[in-house]
Amino acid sequence: MRIAEHIASLSEEGRLLTAAAERAGTGASVPTCPGWQIRHLLRHTGSVHRWAAAFVTEGHTAYRPAGGEPALDGAELLNWFREGHRHLVRSLEEAPVDLDCWTFLPAPSPLAFWSRRQLNETTVHRVDAESALGGPLTPVPADRAADGIDELLTGFHARPKSRVRSRTPRTLRVRAVDTEAVWTVRISQDPPEAVRSAATATRDGGADTERFDCELSGTAEGLYLTLWNRLPLTAVTLRGDRSVARIWTDNSAVT
Repeated sequence: MRIAEHIASLSEEGRLLTAAAERAGTGASVPTCPGWQIRHLLRHTGSVHRWAAAFVTEGHTAYRPAGGEPALDGAELLNWFREGHRHLVRSLEEAPVDLDCWTFLPAPSPLAFWSRRQLNETTVHRVDAESALGGPLTPVPADRAADGIDELLTGFHARPKSRVRSRTPRTLRVRAVDTEAVWTVRISQDPPEAVRSAATATRDGGADTERFDCELSGTAEGLYLTLWNRLPLTAVTLRGDRSVARIWTDNSAVT
């Protein structure tokens, strides 16, 4: 996806998150984040938005920790969240193409990194906010979901801090049936190695037969939310050794 598309989608996701949070109320429980209420979700996401915007607007080239979360609640908290989200979107829209600032995952440019990262951050937490309402979730388009899977598998969990490890080498395959994207994730005692490829077919029209211990398949959206632990494994199709999928679900939470 292009940077401008990421920013436009980020703007919409923030609007949806705010609308769901307002409907649910800041005291509502968030089923996808056990122990959290909407107030915790808004404080966390709003602080991340301000933290990210500071790198973009102030050009910090080294890591800086986020500021503390506010003790606001109710309407004041919702307004604080809206202001921070608008500031982030505006900062990205007005940033120069050659922006130079700190990032923490590989990307074509810092502007591309922060636009994509904050879109996925806000999308996942929008899902959290909507889960508090107990109704249907706003769909995530397949191309965006596939891009989010890519960031998670080849970015976040390629880092040394990933806890997705196995003493016995295992291979997890992730196949998005509504796109041509397939990821092969090799899990060992080292950080996972994920490679994205295009889906291929056998002569009889079936899926390719590359060896794997476990395969998760489903729509890109279903896989995106499952891999981010916002949907259970039952939301996708599992083939092979279930314990390999459990290595992921039990150890993949991003902090």
